[in-house]
Amino acid sequence: MTRYADPGAVEWVESGGGPLIVVPEVVLSSWSGADGDESETDYDRACGVDGYAGLVAVGQSLALVLGDDPASTSFLPERGLFVRWCAAESEEELLGSVDAALAEAAWEPQQLWDVPGPVVLFDSAWPGDELEPENHLRVDLEPGRYSVRATYVEPNPETWLSLVQLRRLP
Repeated sequence: MTRYADPGAVEWVESGGGPLIVVPEVVLSSWSGADGDESETDYDRACGVDGYAGLVAVGQSLALVLGDDPASTSFLPERGLFVRWCAAESEEELLGSVDAALAEAAWEPQQLWDVPGPVVLFDSAWPGDELEPENHLRVDLEPGRYSVRATYVEPNPETWLSLVQLRRLP
């Protein structure tokens, strides 16, 4: 994860090449990543997700896989939005294009995700109980049902990003 010193900057989570995953904190130790004796590991299941976002079972819950591209990812809590850095000259340029990206987004069909509380964003190859301070991001979500929708947008020729939006349902 890269940390930026500029005021208002966000923390980014990197991938070693596979999808990132958002696992509820209460079932984090149930995610085995690329480890395991099974013919299909948790990481394999995450890699099998089609589209920009999908859900996979983890323990007694579901985790959100951020698929398609192993882009650096952060979370903007004020917007309920995972922002995925596909191409941009700078963090400022990327984050400055979020409004334009939201305005022109063509969203994939929404999914419903029951969240038991805080979640953790990390590389899906890592086992959930072996995370280190620099390779994950904890996101404080309130328990409840969320609508999840995802898109890929090129708001200008030099800036490309994927967005995964969470909206808490009543």
